[in-house]
Amino acid sequence: MKSPREYWPRWAETLRRYQLNEIAASFLEAGSPLALLGAQALYFGRSFFDSEQITALALTLEEEPEARAFASFLIHSGE
Repeated sequence: MKSPREYWPRWAETLRRYQLNEIAASFLEAGSPLALLGAQALYFGRSFFDSEQITALALTLEEEPEARAFASFLIHSGE
């Protein structure tokens, strides 16, 4: 499996396309327990949608430092 960080540019582009990058960055920077719940939901849903990207997103959400790093990436990659 690829490193979750290898998917970040693609995710950032998708979020920018739908103008959700700022909302997503704010959510991730807050370090909300909802991120952990989201990761758990993705792990559960993995049995229905087996995808490396879903697993990578779950790993990113699961680790608070990674979630904050992705939030920073979202903010700075759009400049």
